[in-house]
Parts: sequence; C-alpha cells; structure tokens
Amino acid sequence: MEAITEKDVEIIDQWYKDAPKQTIETLPDFMNHVLNDYYHDYGTICKVIGACAIAAAWAANASPGSRGGITGFQAGAVMWEFIRHWNRTGNKTGMCLIDYDDMLYPQYENRFAKTITKGLMESLIEEAKKHIAEHESNPKSMVHPEVLAHWKKIAQGIPPFGYKVVDEKF
Repeated sequence: MEAITEKDVEIIDQWYKDAPKQTIETLPDFMNHVLNDYYHDYGTICKVIGACAIAAAWAANASPGSRGGITGFQAGAVMWEFIRHWNRTGNKTGMCLIDYDDMLYPQYENRFAKTITKGLMESLIEEAKKHIAEHESNPKSMVHPEVLAHWKKIAQGIPPFGYKVVDEKF
C-alpha cells in the first residue's frame, strides 16, 4: 500500500480525471482502488471520497436509468442535494454558493448584491429567536455576549452584516 499525501498532486489529479469515466460496472473497482491501494492521511481521504462521489454521480448519469443523462441545471440540483444531505443536514435558513469567476462578467452584478429576500429574513428571525430562547432556558449556556447581541438584532428584524431585505425575485 502506497502512502500518499496532498503533495502527490499527479496521483490525486488522476483520480479526478478517471472519476467521470466510471460506469455502474467499473465504479466498485475504481472506489476499491482509490480507497484501498493507498494509505490516506487527514487531507487525502477527503480528496478520495470526493473523487468517489464524483465517480458515482457520473456512473449514475451514464446508466440506462438516467434516461440519457441529466442537464447542467439538473447537475446543479444534484450538487445541492449532496450538500444538504452530506454536510449541511441541520441547515434551516438556506444556503448560497458564490462563484467569484462570475465577477468577471457585468451581467452577474446582482449575484453579488448585499440583499436577502423577505422569506430568508423571516427564517433568520425565527432561528435567532429559537437560539435566544434556548440560551435563556439553559442556565449553563455558553454563548458569547457578541453572538447573543447579534441574535437579538436579527430577532428585532435588523438584517445582519449590512444586508438589505428585498422582495422575492423570480
């Protein structure tokens, strides 16, 4: 078994080059190889699991059950499903992914405006009130005073971090 570190860029890059080529039939061998033919450290295990997830997505996309493959829009929906169900299972108010490459194009200016929708603000207010209530009902709660003050402002309807509340956009 070969020890691998994040300095082994060529090997790791090859995993990501091979991942999109996987099919339902080749996926188990690919995963077994990248997981078990190397000794992984704290960082490389993350890269290999990422490569396995990508390989599984491509294999599923190429399978007959996918009805010919998914669109780019659907691929974005898959990404959000993965994020919600792998790493952000407790998220209650929503998420945003920012592609800073879009800053190179003036038509995407609205993506970088410091605005949030009324619906998001209402969710933030509700969550802030829950956090405050949990804190106040637990005498052993260890919430930093600045965090508590921040929650209280949000609970009063003050948007955080200089954001402005706007109507929902379609």
